[in-house]
Formats: sequence, structure tokens, C-alpha cells
Amino acid sequence: MEYAWKPDEQGLQQILQLLKESQSPDTTMQRAVQQKLEQLNQYPDFNNYLIFVLTKLKSEDEPTRSLSGLILKNNVKAHFHNFPNGVTDFIKSECLNNIGDSSPLIRATVGILITTIASKGELQNWPELLPKLCSLLDSEDYNTCEGAFGALQKICEDSAEILDSDVLDRPLNIMIPKFLQFFKHSSPKIRSHAVACVNQFIIIRTQALMLHIDAFIENLFALAGDEEPEVRKNVCRALVMLLEVRMDRLLPHIISIVEYMLQRTQDQDENVALEACEFWLTLAEQPICKDVLCRHLTKLIPVLVNGMKYSEIDIILLKGDVEEDEAIPDSEQDIRPRFHRSRTVAQQHEEDDIVDDDDDDDDTFSDWNLRKCSAAALDVLANVFRDELLPHILPLLKELLFHHEWVVKESGILVLGAIAEGCMQGMIPYLPELIPHLIQCLSNKKSLVRSITCWTLSRYAHWVVSQPPDTFLKPLMTELLKRILDSNKRVQEAACSAFATLEEEACTELVPYLAYILDTLVFAFSKYQHKNLLILYDAIGTLADSVGHHLNKPEYIQMLMPPLIQKWNTLKDEDKDLFPLLECLSSVATALQSGFLPYCEPVYQRCVNLVQKTLAQAMLHNAQPDQNEAPDKDFMIVALDLLSGLAEGLGGNIEQLVARSNVLTLMYQCMQDKMPEVRQSSFALLGDLTKACFQHVKPCIADFMPILGTNLNPEFISVCNNATWAIGEISIQMGIEMQPYIPMVLHQLVEIINRPNTPKTLLENTAITIGRLGYVCPQEVAPMLQQFIRPWCTSLRNIRDNEEKDSAFRGICTMISVNPSGVVQDFIFFCDAVASWISPKDDLRDTFCKILHGFKNQVGDENWRHFSDQFPLPLKERLAAYYGV
Repeated sequence: MEYAWKPDEQGLQQILQLLKESQSPDTTMQRAVQQKLEQLNQYPDFNNYLIFVLTKLKSEDEPTRSLSGLILKNNVKAHFHNFPNGVTDFIKSECLNNIGDSSPLIRATVGILITTIASKGELQNWPELLPKLCSLLDSEDYNTCEGAFGALQKICEDSAEILDSDVLDRPLNIMIPKFLQFFKHSSPKIRSHAVACVNQFIIIRTQALMLHIDAFIENLFALAGDEEPEVRKNVCRALVMLLEVRMDRLLPHIISIVEYMLQRTQDQDENVALEACEFWLTLAEQPICKDVLCRHLTKLIPVLVNGMKYSEIDIILLKGDVEEDEAIPDSEQDIRPRFHRSRTVAQQHEEDDIVDDDDDDDDTFSDWNLRKCSAAALDVLANVFRDELLPHILPLLKELLFHHEWVVKESGILVLGAIAEGCMQGMIPYLPELIPHLIQCLSNKKSLVRSITCWTLSRYAHWVVSQPPDTFLKPLMTELLKRILDSNKRVQEAACSAFATLEEEACTELVPYLAYILDTLVFAFSKYQHKNLLILYDAIGTLADSVGHHLNKPEYIQMLMPPLIQKWNTLKDEDKDLFPLLECLSSVATALQSGFLPYCEPVYQRCVNLVQKTLAQAMLHNAQPDQNEAPDKDFMIVALDLLSGLAEGLGGNIEQLVARSNVLTLMYQCMQDKMPEVRQSSFALLGDLTKACFQHVKPCIADFMPILGTNLNPEFISVCNNATWAIGEISIQMGIEMQPYIPMVLHQLVEIINRPNTPKTLLENTAITIGRLGYVCPQEVAPMLQQFIRPWCTSLRNIRDNEEKDSAFRGICTMISVNPSGVVQDFIFFCDAVASWISPKDDLRDTFCKILHGFKNQVGDENWRHFSDQFPLPLKERLAAYYGV
């Protein structure tokens, strides 16, 4: 029977009044409306009124009716399981009866409402929904067909996975062939819906689509020249996804697809061009990229380069004509959320790899656009083709870099930055003239030219630093520091980021210029608006990481610390700006070491308080989630990391602070937190406190060790890594008393060191910790020698000589003396690892010598000769020279 519900006139007026008020810009009014809505949710038929206004009250204006539907959608999201049956049925039937409303806005709102109900698990409890919508597609009435398709598109977007499962009796077997029929519909809007629906099932490789894959591709080709941009956009999107999942089906047509995508990347409609440009990014990841594209580079490269120019709209949005804006405060929504990278303990290598985590140049607006996509495509293609790209690029670059129009010149500088990584070798001959030209561009009168030049120069920082400092480093640094004090905020930001990259590359090369650098950075403190201050903290932290203890001079401390501490004092505990400041102070404390002593007490205290507050809030939230908000655990993570920085910088001087606080109890709680990043940071702190003041850690070891054991789970790489490192530090302090804890950890460590694809850092830390455990408890660890000696040797051969490597090798030598047969089969790996030492301490060298000669004597000269003939020549020479074998 039809559910007979009629609104009460007075109630209806009240709700209409509320809907009108909620459209007011006044925030106090907004808040009052929110409270009213919460109260009305207590009445079971409140939602009936909302659907009534949306679908039946044609006298009202459309925005009000749509708003009523959107409020209902939010109620469905929050309280659907509490709706009485009658209400649910009324809403469902009203939706299906009004999917063809004559207003596009109302149709779309009904569609959103339907998909929200569907994704609340109601696809199972609303069996007539999909058949009904599919049958409405055949309606003669355009509005009905379009409305039903709009709803289906939203359902396909929100519920693709469940549509493709057994839960619903495989509706896609009917739906996908049906959608394909509509690719040829006369209405562009309908064609576009049809392609968009099918597109939802490409990436998840839906069986029903794979059965019809050839028909799908054929239909896409038929739409290639569609006059409707939205259709062309969906065709491009489909081809990009098919490239990832069904390359085999595209291969026979790949030449014509590449030519089509070349045209579309130049489409008049920027959204189409952007979708098409993604094709080159995806193709670059495919092994066949080189073969497919080599013949098309002459056409493709100019198209990508052309797409890298700012459009007129970009320039308006970027306020490219406003040169000086340093005095204008930032609007809060301009400030991106930052992600704090928690501490991970890693080893230094002989050749440190360049860590390349570039932030692109102008990611402050309209996030992803044709310019960025073209630049990203050129960047990945440069990495595929390397220097083979240069013959296509260099002639263009000459023209662009010296062009009289600034927009063109700017795009040339971006091109130069985009190819830096892939074409570095081939670019080297040109850099001696290009770098000075770029340094000149840093004072161009257009701010957008100055800012992109900062970024491009940072991409060549590695080369700049490899040359004699006076040639390029000094002029580049001088000009970049001026740009840090530019009167344009975008230039300040780009210069600060570029300078941080330069610092990472130059490290101690910067020491002679420290006073000058600090002068600039401290002056920027007084000059910067909110957003750039956050980037400035990063530049200061990176400087401290790069020059280390060279920063510990009274005159430098006098310049740097007062503005940092002043900021520290003005920020409240709830202010997210604490994150970058705490990170920065952590680097500064580590670099200054004893120089940080005068500042350490308040900083330490506040960090402990932040951890305590966050833990307390988390407990409240877990006990009563409705009454208490969940805390932002980043505060705790960053505070733990700063405590680690203090412990590392101050060493034994932190002992008194630890003695007077409950930091170990807090750390014990953090080590058991659900959130991996919290555990990761707490294990880093445990290791640092173990090194700094073990007397306070020791009484807790019996509690800590089982937790460390359970966290040796390589699913969480960084957690596992820091736990492993902490175990190694603890064992050095515990000595023979480590014995009872070996069974809690050894098995997992041996398993990790033998796992395929374990990241390098984790392998190295695991090897060091196994070595250290063997150093303090050889009897317990040596029996397993054969199970880990080979990966142990290969993972430690590339790290620099240091304390950790020293104790690990002492451990391995002790274990070999306890269980010599454990190393016999893999002795060549041991030889190789020994040869990786540049200058071991004398007693360690003697031990190596004993083991090598012992082995040689045991097997006899003849066998030793056979054995050592397998050695690569450098290894043979090295062992002969250092150890006389």
C-alpha cells in the first residue's frame, strides 16, 4: 500500500524558514541553524518533511528544495539506521518517482540522495533500485533517462566494488552491455554518462567489462571525434586507464591511439587536454614506452613544452600582475596541511644517494592543471629517454630561454627544471653558461619568472655543489638569499624551498658563509607572513642538519635562538604551527649540542606536556567517543621527535630533566599506541634515551622488551626499523644481562634479514642489531649464525665505518669464534664485508686478521688458492694489502 503521509502546515513553514536562514552568510545564524537541525533530528518524521520539500513542493525555489535534499543526505549519512521503516520506504519511493524532475539541479540532488542510501549498505536492501534505474534508461522522456543515468553514474562511482561482487547476484552482467548501447545516443549528456559509468570498472578489472572489452574499445574509438568536450574527456580517461590494465588490447591500435592523444593534448577544452596529457604520464611507466614513442618525440615534445606555458587564467588566478604582496596577510585556506615525517634511524653510506623529493614549483593554486601535467610528463619521459630527449629539446630551449615575452621565457625555465633529473648527464656541457644565465633570471622584474628560476636552479644544485665553490655556489647562494627577502610572497616561498635543497646538497660547504646565511634567515622572520614562516622553519632546520656542530658558536646561537624562542612562546599548545617549529628546533638542538643547554628546560617540559595532554585526550575519547573529540596525535609525534632531538643533542646533560619527569611512563604508553607513527617515534626516543641516560631506562627494560619484540613486524617498515635500532642500543648498555630477552627478538630479526625485498635501511639496522646481540650474548646467538651470515655480510658492506658498524662486526667475530662452522659455506661474503672497512680500530683489525689466517691455515694453501681465485680482483688486492692473505 502507498505510504500516506501529509505534512503539517505549521511544521512545513518552520522548516522552510530554517532552510531560508541556512542560506544566510552570517556565521552566528549558521550556528543557530545547525543546532536547530540537530534538535529536529529527534523527530522521526523530520526527514519526511525534507523529502517532501525536495520532491513535492514545486512552489518553492530550486536552491531551497535542493538544500532540503542535501540536509536529508547528511541525515542519511549520520542516522540512517535509526530511520523508522515507513520513513525509509517513503524516501525511497519519492526518489524513484522524481528522478526525472524537469530541473537538472533537483535531478542531481535526487541522484546524490539515491547513491548515499545505496552506499549505506542499502543496495542489498533495495533490490528494485538497479532494475528500476536501468529500465528508466529506456524512457522516451529525456529528463527521466538523464536523471536515471546521473544516479547510476554516482552509484557506479561510489559502489563499484560491491557491484562487482557476488553479494548482488552480478548486476553488471546486465548493466555493462546496457551502458555500451548508449555510447551512440543522440544526447551528448547521455553519451557522457554512459562512458563515465563504464569507466568506473576499468581499474578494478571487472569480469563483466573484460568480457566486452573489445566492444568497449571499439565504441570508444567511435566517439573519438565527439563534439561534446565532456565525452572526449571521458574517452581520454578510459584510454589512460586501459593503458594500465589492458595494454594487450590497446597494442594493436597503439600508433593511432598515440596520434589521437597528441591531438587531444592540444584540445581547445583544457579539461580534455589535461585528461589526454595524463596518457603520457601513464605510458612512461610501461616497459614499451620507448619503442612506442621514439618515433613520435618530434611531435610530442613541442606539444608538452607548449602546454607548460601559463594560461591567461592561470596568471589571473596567481595574481601574476601583483608584484609586491609581502605586506598582505595570508588567508587561512591558502595554508596547506603539512605532513610531519616521523624520525627514522638510518645509516650513512659511502656514496649518499641524492634524495629527490621535489615539490613542484607552483602547487599553491588550482592543484592539478595542464601546465603541471605537461611538466610532470616531460620529467618522466626525460627519465625514460635520458639524453636521447635532448636533440628534441635543446633547439626549443634556445628559443624559449631568451624569448622577449616573459610567459614564454618562464615556460623555458620550467622545461629546463623538468628535464634536470633525466637528462643531467647530457646537460652538463651546457650548464657552465646556463647556470649564470639562470642566476641572472633571479632578478627578472616578473615575480613568476623569479620564482620558477629558484625551483629550476634547485634541480641543478647537485652539479653546482660539485664545482669549485667560487664559480657557481657563491653567486647562486648570494642571489638566492636576496630572493628569500623578495617583496613577493611566492618568490620568498620558492627561494626558501630552493635554499633548503641547496643546503642538503652543499652541507658543510656552507660553513664559511654561515653568518651571512643566518643574517638573512633571521631577517626573514620579521618580514614573513604566516605561510612562508612555516617554510622558513624548514630552511633553518635543514641548515642545522647540513652544517651540524659548526652552528654551535656563541654568535650564531645569539642570532638564531631569540626569534625561535619568541615564536615558541607565542604559540599555543593547540596551534598546528608548532609542528614545523618543533621539527626545526629538533634539528637545531641536535646540531647545537651543549649550545642548546640554556634553552632546553622549557622546551623539554612543553614536549612532555604535549605528550601527556594528547594521551589524556585519547583516553577520554576511547572511553566516551560521543562526548570527546579524538586528539590530533601529530602533536604527540612531533613532541616525541623533539625529545629525541634533545636527547641526541644534549646526551648525558638530559639526565636531570628525565629524572624530574614522567617521560618513561608516557613513552611506555606511546609504545603501545594504535597509530604506527606514534610507536615509530617512541622507539626512536627509547633508543636516544638509552644512549643518553640508561640509568633511567634500565628499570623499565623488562616492560619494554616484550613490546619491542611484538613490533618487529616488517608490515610497518619504520616502526620495525626503529624498534630494531632501539634493541641494538639497549643490548650494548645491558651487556650479559640481555640474555633473558634474546628469545623475544632473535627469531623475528633473523626472519626479517632473510626476507626478499626488505628495504635497505631496515636490513642494515637489523644486521647491526643481530651483531650487537651476538656481541653481548654470543652463546645465545651464535648457533643461528649460518641462518643469517650471508645477508648480514651483504647488507653491511656499503655502510660507512662508525660505532654501530664497529660493535656489530665485533659481535660477528665473537660468534664466529664460538661457532666457526656456521660461516664456512659463506666465507667469501665475510671476506668481502671485512674488506669494506676503510680503517677499523687496531684490535678489530687484529681479530679480522686472526679469522682470515685461521681459515686459510685450516683449509691449507692449495684450497685457499682455489678459494681466493673466485674473488674479484679489488677484493683480492685489498685483503692481501691489509691482512696479508
